[in-house]
Amino acid sequence: MKIGITGYPTYGGSGVVATELGMELAARGHEVHFISYAMPMRLNPTHDRIYFHEVEVTSYPLFDHPPYTLALAVKMFEVAEAASLDLLHVHYAIPHSVSALLARSMAAPHRLPFITTLHGTDITLVGSDRSYLPITRFSIEQSDGVTAISNYLRDQTIKEFDIKRPIEVIRNFVNCDLYCRPVDQRRRSEWAPHGEPLLMHLSNFRPVKRITDVVEIFALVRQKMPAKLVLIGDGPDRGAAEHLVRRKKLAADVFFLGKQDRIHDLLGLADLFLLPSDLESFGLAALEAMACEVPVVATNVGGLPEVVTNGVDGYLVAPRDVAAAAKFAIQILSRADRGKEMGKQARIDARKKFCSNDVIPLYEAYYQKVLAASSAASA
Repeated sequence: MKIGITGYPTYGGSGVVATELGMELAARGHEVHFISYAMPMRLNPTHDRIYFHEVEVTSYPLFDHPPYTLALAVKMFEVAEAASLDLLHVHYAIPHSVSALLARSMAAPHRLPFITTLHGTDITLVGSDRSYLPITRFSIEQSDGVTAISNYLRDQTIKEFDIKRPIEVIRNFVNCDLYCRPVDQRRRSEWAPHGEPLLMHLSNFRPVKRITDVVEIFALVRQKMPAKLVLIGDGPDRGAAEHLVRRKKLAADVFFLGKQDRIHDLLGLADLFLLPSDLESFGLAALEAMACEVPVVATNVGGLPEVVTNGVDGYLVAPRDVAAAAKFAIQILSRADRGKEMGKQARIDARKKFCSNDVIPLYEAYYQKVLAASSAASA
């Protein structure tokens, strides 16, 4: 198949999933065209079946903001015509599904079906900004296919938008061959030279990720044992986290790595992964850590209970319950094996349900289903 993929080319989970999906599809023989305003992070554009098409947005004095939605629709249409795309797959409803809807209309009478994958904040944020509800509902209803990354998100979408059409749940995935605990653990010594327990967090540092809670949890752990904390990513709350680290006199024990490309080389060096978010529609970072044999302490919200089994491969606590999260972190790190057995179970669970080898065929089958339905409708 020839597939056009659009997502946000940023450090968030939706962009990561869109990019990883495209690369996995290309590895399976499909031709993949990424269409966005910037090269997606984690994308390896050297693959001979992967193409990137940049959306250029021209600013005019008449517009307060560049009309990206329209420019994206035009680029989708142009790429579809030039490359003879079979379908478009857009990640994140606003504005990508609207652009795909316009591109499909421009392509008529030729078929250009599009699939919308819902990732979370494209749905949950609309709940607090009702001005987007009608267009979001319309674009979902008009999509040729709709998927959600968790049962929680599917149910939330149906509830919030009164959606009548079916929504397929295809969960996020991880390349289990790539994400694993590295045999060579020598890089740990950069942060934990004396073999201290190493905690880790990965996110886009948005307020919903509660990066300051990560620091608060670590501070409580640090009171009980020597430990180090590695923070991967960047975003609006980094300054607040750095300030809190200085205020608690933890600067020698906390390392801000910023944005990193080869996440799989880092996660497996940790003893424990922290994800104390206010909300996660899935929790991709938790899954990536689990695949690397790292137990997780996360919050019991959204789709995280579909990823982390409480007491088996990690622990789930109430949002903002820093004390409970720290208690479980200390419990794991105080064990004789420092949580390695729980980490091994985490990888077993990740492999059982979320390996790309099992999930990508679900997308391929869904593509074929949508194409068949679109052909039948055209006929």
